[in-house]
Amino acid sequence: MGLIDEARENHVKKKVEEALRSKMKAKALKECDHYTAKYAECAFGRTLSVVWKCRQQAKVLNSCLHQYTNDSVLEEMKKQYMLQEEAKSSATV
Repeated sequence: MGLIDEARENHVKKKVEEALRSKMKAKALKECDHYTAKYAECAFGRTLSVVWKCRQQAKVLNSCLHQYTNDSVLEEMKKQYMLQEEAKSSATV
């Protein structure tokens, strides 16, 4: 399957994509909650120094979040959505 065919296969409406992105971000925040808490704990009471004092916590948090919020995850969510929609439409026919 070529890139164009694959792009057509995973094409969803803009509102659907926004909803999927929102769902993806919510899952990422839930999965990385421990790292978010560690970063927040480090940042508490700091202003500018948070940049260098909490650098390690920020790196770990960003790494965790990236596992759940990258293009391949979004494409997989689009595929799942399309399969669900296809199943719904074939069930009603």
